[in-house]
Amino acid sequence: MQVEKSKFVRHRLPCPKCGGSDPVSMNEDKSAHCFSCSTHFANYPEACKGNIVEVESKPTNTFLNSYTGSFGALSDRDISEATAKKYGVRRVVSTNNDVSQHIYPFFNGNEVVGTKTRYVESKNFSFAGTYEGTGLFGEQLFRNTGGKYLTITEGECDAMACYELMQSKWACVSLKRGASGAVKDIRESIEFVESFENVILCFDNDKAGREAARSVARILKPGKAKIMSFPNGYKDANDMLRQKKFQEFTSAWWESKTYTPSGILELSAQKDNWLNREVKESIAYPWEGLNKKLYGLRKGELVTLTGGTGLGKSSVTRELEHWLIKNTDDNVGIVALEENWLRTADGIISIEANDRMYLTERRNHYSEEQLTNLFDKVIPKGRVFIHAHLGATDIDEIFSKLRYIIVGCECKWIVVDHLHMLVNVLSEGDERRGIDNLMNRLRSLVEETGVGMILVSHLRRANGDRGHEKGVQVSLSHLKGSQGIAQLSDCVIALERNQQAEDENEANTTKVRVLKSRYTGDTGLACSLLYDKETGRLHELSEEETFDNEEAF
Repeated sequence: MQVEKSKFVRHRLPCPKCGGSDPVSMNEDKSAHCFSCSTHFANYPEACKGNIVEVESKPTNTFLNSYTGSFGALSDRDISEATAKKYGVRRVVSTNNDVSQHIYPFFNGNEVVGTKTRYVESKNFSFAGTYEGTGLFGEQLFRNTGGKYLTITEGECDAMACYELMQSKWACVSLKRGASGAVKDIRESIEFVESFENVILCFDNDKAGREAARSVARILKPGKAKIMSFPNGYKDANDMLRQKKFQEFTSAWWESKTYTPSGILELSAQKDNWLNREVKESIAYPWEGLNKKLYGLRKGELVTLTGGTGLGKSSVTRELEHWLIKNTDDNVGIVALEENWLRTADGIISIEANDRMYLTERRNHYSEEQLTNLFDKVIPKGRVFIHAHLGATDIDEIFSKLRYIIVGCECKWIVVDHLHMLVNVLSEGDERRGIDNLMNRLRSLVEETGVGMILVSHLRRANGDRGHEKGVQVSLSHLKGSQGIAQLSDCVIALERNQQAEDENEANTTKVRVLKSRYTGDTGLACSLLYDKETGRLHELSEEETFDNEEAF
């Protein structure tokens, strides 16, 4: 029998026909309908035989017109009549006896003040009434009880499915507004949620559900929230109920992991990882003094090379690039933003030839065959990749190319020359903030890919009369623009040289100083490199030669 919509004045009344304690709603004209046995009463007080003689007039609550239907199994979701009735969920049945609508009630205290309708065929929802003052779906069933376990799902059907899957043993409720409103819903019911010892977040097995679960876990007391992971192939609790996966669900529920913010570890659980740690691959530096301080150059680390203008950063960089190519089987990437790729190639081949091949006058002394042999010897096919764009470009494009060189070209080592060119590209105005941003992005790239990165950086001008061109000793405070360079680098190596020295050997000797070494902690003067003007090479001086003149700085 189709019930005509009318205006209710009282609801949750007893039924004289089926004996239900609260399934009847009465209209202004004293007619009534029982939503349990579907009986229609033309005169409800008369049907009660005097048990209800006077009807108290109340303001019309128009939203209750949506709370129609009757109790019964939600057969389309495999939810039993008993569970649906417990949660107060009514259904509307079509003319062919199929469930066409679910009507979920939301309570303020013991009174229904809002209903959400789910249309089975379209899977759409509508809402009538208000969420104001309401708790989570099903909260009224478990309020003031507390207990050991509370399971929270994304949707109403999933809450009821959980309740059935766990054989009605534990409290199960759902969000009101789905994943997008998860934090808001939980905050509105925080006292209720926190009254349970353990809160199992059983959200949908998709990106939105996983993110919502983590967001909710962060606002609960530490250690209270546990996040359930569904077995492969299952989307949510109702999906598992419909496939009768009771045991599989229960196992996954008990295996829910206590939420821990990223970066927080229970150390005793890490014993195996500590014993069987991954060993970082490393190679020696070309200069023994640096090896004594740093124990080599390692993949997965960011090394910053710094020095004043004209103090040999390019020469040192070329030596390192050549060294990596010749002493490893790894692919090497080079991003030189201030020079043409030909100049980069000339520099590397010059190291191999022990000659300044970037000078046309020197290169002309070699036959084409000799040049070809030199090129093939130091630039093996498929191993060296160079960023070929000279000058500024979009910062995101540069990082895209950096990532491609590392991941797409499988480079295990990369040289970036230089940081402040990237800052100029960024053009943020605030140099310090720009450098912090870039260093964070570079650091993340190293951590993500495990690449060994050598980053060239400039120095700010030293205070006083003696600038870096006169050999002033470099400190971390001289790094140009931001302390983020020092903080995010695993190692900082500085170059010092007195270009203005009257003695030619002194003017061509570069002091190599370690300012930071996260791996060894060893800092200080490492070695001295003498520049050979004839060959363009850097030769390490003896330890005695290196340290005898340290007081000059």
